[in-house]
This record gives sequence, C-alpha cells and structure tokens, in this order.
Amino acid sequence: MITHQKYNVILGVCLLTFVGTIHPVYAQDLTDLIHMGLKQNPNVINADLHYQLATEQVHEAHVIPNTDISLGYFVSEPETRTGPQKFKASVTQMLPWFGTVTARENYATSLAEAQYENIAISQRKLVLSISQNYYQLWAITEKQQVLQEQYAILKRFETLALASVGVGKASAVDVLKLQMRQNEIEAQKQLLEQDYLGVQTKINSDLNRHTSESITVTSTLEIPTENILQVEKVTPVHPELLQYDKLYASVEQSELLNQKNSAPMLGFGLDYIAIAERQDGTLVDNGKDVIMPMFTVSIPIFNTSYASKTKQHELQKDIYKTQKTEKMNGLISVLDVAVKQRKSARISYETQIKNINQAKHAQDILMKSYETGSIDFDAVLEIQDLQLTYEIRAIEATMAYYNQQTLINYITQ
Repeated sequence: MITHQKYNVILGVCLLTFVGTIHPVYAQDLTDLIHMGLKQNPNVINADLHYQLATEQVHEAHVIPNTDISLGYFVSEPETRTGPQKFKASVTQMLPWFGTVTARENYATSLAEAQYENIAISQRKLVLSISQNYYQLWAITEKQQVLQEQYAILKRFETLALASVGVGKASAVDVLKLQMRQNEIEAQKQLLEQDYLGVQTKINSDLNRHTSESITVTSTLEIPTENILQVEKVTPVHPELLQYDKLYASVEQSELLNQKNSAPMLGFGLDYIAIAERQDGTLVDNGKDVIMPMFTVSIPIFNTSYASKTKQHELQKDIYKTQKTEKMNGLISVLDVAVKQRKSARISYETQIKNINQAKHAQDILMKSYETGSIDFDAVLEIQDLQLTYEIRAIEATMAYYNQQTLINYITQ
C-alpha cells in the first residue's frame, strides 16, 4: 500500500479533475475502481517497493570503513634494550575526507527521490487506463440499449407488416426483411456482450483481481456545452518531466561524492608491543611495553578514474536534459492531438444528434403514411439503419470525447 502522504494529496486532486466532469453517481463508481486499483495494482505496488528499497539504501551512506585489528606473536623473539618482544597488537581506523559521508547520503537520497516519481507515473497511468476502459464499458452498455430499442421498433413494424399482409398493403417479403434485420440486431448484441467481457477483463487486470468479476455501469455521459478545461498546457510538475529533474540532480550529487572520494583518506591507529623482562641485569624500564600511536594518509596520486567519472557525469547530465526535452515535446504533441480529437468528437456528436432527430422525424412521417395508406417497409428499414448508425456514432463520439478529456487531464493536471 502506498504510504506517501504528499503524493496522496496530489493524487486526490488529480482524481477530482479526472472524474469531476462525470455524473455524480458514475463518478463515485469510477472513483471506487480507481482507489481499488491504487491499492492492488502490481505495477503501483512494484514502484512503491522500489522506492522503499531506494530509501533503505540511504542508510548505507552512514557507514565508514571497517576497523582493522591485527594480532601477532613473535616466534623468534627479537631483543630490545628493555627485553624481548613477545607479541604485537594493532588497531587502525581509516576515515573518509570531511563531508564524504554527507555527500554519500545526499546522493542516495537523490536516487530515492528519482525513484519516487515512478510511483506518481504508475499511478497516473493506472488512473488513465481504468478511466478509458470504463468509458468503453459505458459505450458498450449504451450501444446495447440502443440496439434493444431498435429491436423493439422493428418488432412494432413487424406487427404492422403482418397486419398489412392480410389487407394487401404489404408482402411476406417485407415481413421477412424485418425479421432478418432483427436477427442482425440480436447478433450485434451478442458481439457487444463479448466486447464488454473483454474490456471488463482489462479493468479487473488493472485491479489485480479475478477477470470474471462483474463491473456494472449505471449512469450516462453527456458532452458538456463548453470545454471544462480552459488551460491546456503541459504541467511543468508532471512526474514524467520531474523524473528527469530528479535524475539530473542525482548526477550532480554523484559528482559531489566523486570529488569527496578523490580527496585523501585519513587513518588513525595504535600499536601495542608486549615486552618481557630481561634476566641478565637490572635496567631502567626493564620489560616496559611499547605503545605507538599512528597517523595514516591515503592519497590517490595515480588514480585517474575520478577525472573520468567527472566527464561521465557531464555527459549524463546532457543526456537527461535531452531526454527531458524529448519527453516534453512528446507530451506537447500528444496534448495537441488530444485537444483536436476532443474537438472533432464534439463536432461529430452534434452532427449525429441532428441526424438522429431528422431520422426520428422521417420515422414519424412513415407512421403517418401507414394511417392514410400503405407503408414502404424498405424505407422503414433504411431509416432504422440510418438512425441506428447515427446513435452508435453519437455514443462513440461521447466516448472519444471523454477519452481525450482524460488524456488531456493526465498531461495538464
């Protein structure tokens, strides 16, 4: 489970903007699915675990080199003025240059911060995926309802055709044509049911649960009269951009650490030599042990790797700057296309609504012609086909509008 309060607040704001344009009941359903996905999605969990791993590695920065302890026993005891040497004990501690540990900690922290942005990216992409798939479920549900309405209308005309056959106003062929059209609608409904199950599987996969779990869409979508988002610019704090800033900062911290590592290392130690007493006379300090403090300096005189790392860091920073520019250009391009496709969806929707109204008017005219005389059932089928086509296109335009709106929110929020 994600435990980072800072990003949870930001994500909450994003969720409101992602689903805030939807009918309240529908938004609640979608929000529930999104929150479930944020808790259970493997990609989100994996990103969080990698962040925790990187955070834990910060603790490694506080270490210093191991303390060297050595013991030696003189097999052949060398003689000194005060007596023979028995054994020797030494302890040495090397210390990095001043500020090296802090630089190492800052570098590890910068890597963890860069990894943190992967959580934001994976969560945003999950919200985008669940939302767009949910809109597709809505579209399939609406298409099924339209097909059911068309089926009922054809049934009504079939009844009229059967009655007309008896009085010579229609033929049996007209009845068969209406029945065949009903069969086609039934087949389309069955195909949509399979499509629904396929999209449902995608959402359940995002939620990391069994693919057969049922998802019910209960509300409708409508294209608003005017665009909700007025500012359509790539947000400068988008995690896909911030990630490169954090990586750039980590390279800078790595270079600071490199400079510290190129400095000398200091060492402090102590030697202790045990001396036995001489037996051949009485001397001052006879058998006195030896204690010798030591100071060591380790200087990388011939090590050229640090200069090479500095050059590598400069190149790596240039790479991240170029990659950020490329990512920004890509987001701008995607945003531009999304805005245009959203506008196209609105135009298509408005056109289909006009056509639907005209098709219904034509249907009313055909019904009135039946009251005054015979009815042209070929014209009925043609009008029904047109009306069905326009209603399907209107649904697809609405879905496209919300898909593009969600993508725009992903880039601009």
